Amino acid sequence: MTFENLKEEVKVIVSDANTSVDKKLTSICELLQTNVAYYDWVGFYFKNGDKPELKLRSFAGEPTDHTIIPFGKGICGQVAVSNSNFVVPDVKAQDNYIACSIFVKAEIVIPLFVNGENIGQIDIDSHTADPFTKEDEEFLEFVNKEVALLLEQGS
Repeated sequence: MTFENLKEEVKVIVSDANTSVDKKLTSICELLQTNVAYYDWVGFYFKNGDKPELKLRSFAGEPTDHTIIPFGKGICGQVAVSNSNFVVPDVKAQDNYIACSIFVKAEIVIPLFVNGENIGQIDIDSHTADPFTKEDEEFLEFVNKEVALLLEQGS
């Protein structure tokens, strides 16, 4: 499925008035993990209240022990501080990387903004070396904009 087709599917999930926010987030994770061959783990982390940490809310893929990530730690924690996309073609080359699986070779993390505030992020792990392109970044930015609308509506 192309990114254009996936965008339409994401819009359908977000607009479903009969589904909870958490179920919609999980459905988006499952959609991406199932339809993009090199998206082996997809998750949404969000700021954990007033604490300087992220908490895993929804994911698709193997379960992870990393349900809480302090700001600044790992790729996700760095994005929580930098407010910038972070594409890691080779996780072994990163000093501040938290290994979630021995199979992960690359990671992309895109911050999620609501009303200008970085409230979370989408995190993708790949078992493929250097798979992410500018198209992945743009597509995941689109996904996060849709999720931001969903969160702003609260439904």
